Amino acid sequence: MEEDSTKKRTLGGRGALIMKALENKARQPQQATSSEPPQAVVPPLQSGARGVGGEAAALSPPNQGDGAPKPQTLSRGALLSQILQKRASFRGSPNSSADEMNIKPGIAQGSTALLTAEMVGSVTTQPGALPLQSSSAAMNPPLCKDEVAAAAESIQLLSVSETEQDPIKQHGTTGTKFSGTGNWIRLSQKEDKAVFQYEVKFEPQVDALNIRFGLLNTFKEQLGSAKTFDGNMLWLPIRLPKEIVLFETTNPQTNGKVTLKIIYKKKVKMDECIQFYNVLFNRIMRKLKMTKIGNNYYSPGGSVLVPQHKLEIWPGYVTSVSHQEDGLMICVDVSHRILRTETCYEVMSALCQKHRGNFKDAITSTLIGCVVLTRYNNRTYHIDDVLFDQNPTSSFTNYEGKEVKYVDYYQDTYGIKIKDLKQPLLCHKVRKKELKDQSYSKSLCLIPELCNMTGLTDALKADFHVMKDVAQHTRITPNVRHASLRSFIKNVNENEEAHKILADWGLSLQDNSLPFEGRICAPETIIFGSQEVAGSQLADWGRESSREKVIMPVDLMPRRWLVIFSPRDQECARNFCNMMRTVGRSIGIQVGEPLMVQLHDDRTESYVVTLKQQYHSQLQLAVLIFPTQREDRYSAVKRVACGDMGLPTQCIVSRTINQEKKLRAVTQKIVLQINCKLGGELWALKIPLNGLMVCGVDVYHDSCQRGSSVVGFVASMNQTLTKWYSNVSFQHTGDEIVHKLKIHLLESLRHYHKIHHALPRSIILYRDGVSEGQLKIVEGHEIPQLTTVFMHFDSYNPKLSYVVVQKRLNTRIFTVSRGLNNPPPGSIVDNTITSHHWYDFFLVSQHVRQGTVSPTHYIVVQDGSNLKVDHMQRLAYKMTHLYYNWPGTVRVPAPCLYAHKLAYLIGQNVKKDPAVGLCDKLFYL
Repeated sequence: MEEDSTKKRTLGGRGALIMKALENKARQPQQATSSEPPQAVVPPLQSGARGVGGEAAALSPPNQGDGAPKPQTLSRGALLSQILQKRASFRGSPNSSADEMNIKPGIAQGSTALLTAEMVGSVTTQPGALPLQSSSAAMNPPLCKDEVAAAAESIQLLSVSETEQDPIKQHGTTGTKFSGTGNWIRLSQKEDKAVFQYEVKFEPQVDALNIRFGLLNTFKEQLGSAKTFDGNMLWLPIRLPKEIVLFETTNPQTNGKVTLKIIYKKKVKMDECIQFYNVLFNRIMRKLKMTKIGNNYYSPGGSVLVPQHKLEIWPGYVTSVSHQEDGLMICVDVSHRILRTETCYEVMSALCQKHRGNFKDAITSTLIGCVVLTRYNNRTYHIDDVLFDQNPTSSFTNYEGKEVKYVDYYQDTYGIKIKDLKQPLLCHKVRKKELKDQSYSKSLCLIPELCNMTGLTDALKADFHVMKDVAQHTRITPNVRHASLRSFIKNVNENEEAHKILADWGLSLQDNSLPFEGRICAPETIIFGSQEVAGSQLADWGRESSREKVIMPVDLMPRRWLVIFSPRDQECARNFCNMMRTVGRSIGIQVGEPLMVQLHDDRTESYVVTLKQQYHSQLQLAVLIFPTQREDRYSAVKRVACGDMGLPTQCIVSRTINQEKKLRAVTQKIVLQINCKLGGELWALKIPLNGLMVCGVDVYHDSCQRGSSVVGFVASMNQTLTKWYSNVSFQHTGDEIVHKLKIHLLESLRHYHKIHHALPRSIILYRDGVSEGQLKIVEGHEIPQLTTVFMHFDSYNPKLSYVVVQKRLNTRIFTVSRGLNNPPPGSIVDNTITSHHWYDFFLVSQHVRQGTVSPTHYIVVQDGSNLKVDHMQRLAYKMTHLYYNWPGTVRVPAPCLYAHKLAYLIGQNVKKDPAVGLCDKLFYL
C-alpha cells in the first residue's frame, strides 16, 4: 500500500496534483473504508491559537454539543479541494468579503503558508494541545517538498487570476471598414518558456554599470550565455540551484574583492515580463552599432547635414515591447535627433562678443540645462554648471589615484589636441544610475570645443525657413516610414550577434508588420447659428466659420471695451478696430466703438498701470497691443486682469495685424476668440445623450521646476457641450496624480445644479497626461475621489466613466490601398494592436498634409456609463470637433485641450487662482 501511494505521488506534475485534489471528496468522521488508509484529524483553529489562518479557518467545522469541538477527518486532497471550492465561491460572489468567509484580514491570499503547514503531513490536535504524529503516517506519508511547492505555486496562480482578470474585449461595428497595418511586429516564441528573475547585489557597492556588467560576465559558465542584465535585475531561462547564489571575484579598478549576491525573485511567463524584452532589445540596438541618446538609439553613420543652418540630423528608432490583444509584439517607430554642428566653444565665443560686460551670466544662462554630444565617444551629457575657475590645464584624480591634466588625458586617451587652453570647463553632475566609466567621481568636466550642441533653440524653432528645411528630413510619408521598419527587421535578422540574442531565448521577429481591420466614422455635421454645414472628409470648416453666424454671439457695447497701445502702433490699432466692426457683422456680432488709450512708452509698468486706471465694473474686455513679444509683459498683464480684476483680455503682437493683406483673416480669428472669452458659443454638434456632463483634466508642470504643478479642470454645463465651467488647484512640483479631484467635481456639479436645478445623469471624464505605468495609480487614487462626491447629494448615483487620453505615442496606423496612406479623420482601430489588459481603442481625428498622422490612444479605465463601444468611440470623435480655437478637429477631446490651456496659463503666467467671475468663460484661450 505504501509502495503504491509513493508511485502515485511521483506521477504527473502540478496539474495532476490539483486534479487529484479536486477528485478526492471530503469524508465525514469515521468514514474511511478498508481499501483506503484512515486519514488524520484536522481540528478547527481557535482564535489566538498558534497555527495557520487563511482558508484553514474557513474549513473548520462549527462547535457541536456542549461546546467542545469535535474533530473532523480530512484527507489532503479534500483539504485542497475545499480550499479551491471556497475560492471559487468567493470569486463567483461579487459581494463576498474576507469576513464572510471567516478569513482573517491580511491572510485571505496566504495560500503558500497554508499549504506548507497543512500538506507536509496530516496531524491530530486538540485545542491547546501540541500536534501529535498520526498513527496512519506510515500508510499515508506526507507530501514531499516538491509537491508542496508545486501546489503552492498553483494556488498562487489562481490568486493572481482572481485579482487580475483580463477584461472582456469588445469591438465596435459601425462605420466603413478598411484594411490597415502599422508599426507593430509580432515577436514569435518557439515555446511558452518561463523566465526566472533575480536581483544582483554587489558587496561592496559598485556604482559603475560597465564594471557591474564585466563582473557578472566573469561567471558566464555558471549562468549561461542566454542572460539579460540591466545593472540590477537579471533574467535567466534556467533556475539556479539555490535561492541565493554567491560569487566572488576581483574589481579590476580597485583590485579589491567583490561578492555578487544573486537573489531569486520570481518565475514569470515570457510574454508577461515586458521589462526583460526592452532590456533585451537595448542589447540588440547596441549590436547594430547604434548610439543611445536619451532613451532612444540613433545611427551616426546615417546622419544628414543641413549646412545652411549648421544642423545635423541622426536617424534612429524607438522600440517598445508590449503584450497586446493579439499577443506579444514590438512597436518600432522612426525617430530623428537634431544636432548642431557648432560647438559649445563657438557659442561661448559669440556670447562673449555680444555681452562683453556680463558674458559669464550670458554663458551660464545659455548653456546650463542644455544637452551636448561629445563626438569622441558619441555620448550625451546634461550641462549643470560652467566652471570659469578651471581650464584644460587643470588636473583631476583618475581611478588609480593619480593627478592627470585634462589636456594630457585627451591626448593620451583619444589622441585629441586641445587648442584653447584657457577655455572654462563644463560640469556634468553624474546621476547614480548613469555612472559608467568613472565610478570614482560624482561629476564630469567636459571641454567646450569638444562638445556639440543638440536640439533646437527657441530662435531656431521660430524661424520658418529652418523648420521647413528640417521637416524635409523628419516628416516622412507612410511608405518611407514602413520601409524603415522593414529595414530594421532585416538588420536584426541578418546581424549574427543580434539574431543570436533572440535565438538564445527562442524568439524571432516576423518579416512584416501586423495587418488589422479598422473603421471610419461618418463626417460630423457642424451646426452654426444660421445653418447646418455637412462635414467634410478633411474635418475642416475654417471657411464656413468665417461666413456663418455664431450660435451665441456676445456683442461688444460702445465704450465698454478698451484698446491700449504704444505710440508707434497707433495706426495699426485704428485699422484693427475698424476691421473688427466689419468682420463682426458678417458672423452676427455687433462691435461698438472702443475706448482708445495711447501710452507714452511701451514699458510693462505702463500697460499694467493704465489697465488698472481704466478698469470699471461694466468693462467687458481689454485689448492690449504689444510692440514686441515679451513673456514678462504678457505675464504681468494676465496676472492683474485674470487674478485681480476678473477681466477677459486679448493680447496682440503688432506685427500680426500690421499687414493689410492678412488683416481680415487674422481679425476674423481674433473676433471669434474674443466671443469665446466673453462667454459666447461658435458652433455645435448633435449630442444624442441627455443629462450628460463631460469633464477634462490635465496637469501643467513647470519645466524649470521653480513653481507648483497646476491642475486644470473643466466641465460642460449644457446639453450641446459648448458651455464650460473651469477650476484650478496647485500641488507639489512634478506631481501628476491629482489630489483635489473631488473638490473640482463637487464645485462643477453645484454650478450645474444652479443653472439647471438638476444634476447630470451621466459623467464622462477625459484625463490627459497619464502614462501607461500610472493607470493603476489613477484607478486607485483618482476614481475613488470622484465616487465619494455623490454622497454629498441626496439619492444621487450617476453613471461615471473615466477615460485616459494618451497623445504621445509611437504607434502609427496606415491604410493599405495602392500603397500605404494616412487614414482619414474618424478612423478607429480597436483590435489586434490594442491592449491585452484594458478596454481601449486608437482614434485618428486629424488630417495631415505632410508626414505621417499620429493616432490618439483612449483607455476606458472605468466604464460606468454602459455606453456601447460604438457610442463611446463616436463620442470621443465628436469631442475633437468642439475646440473653439481651431475650426477643425484636434488630436484630443476639447475638454482635455481646454484643461491644458487653463493649467498652462495659470501655471506659466498668472501663478494664482483666477477670479470667480471668469470660471464660466473660456478666458484662457
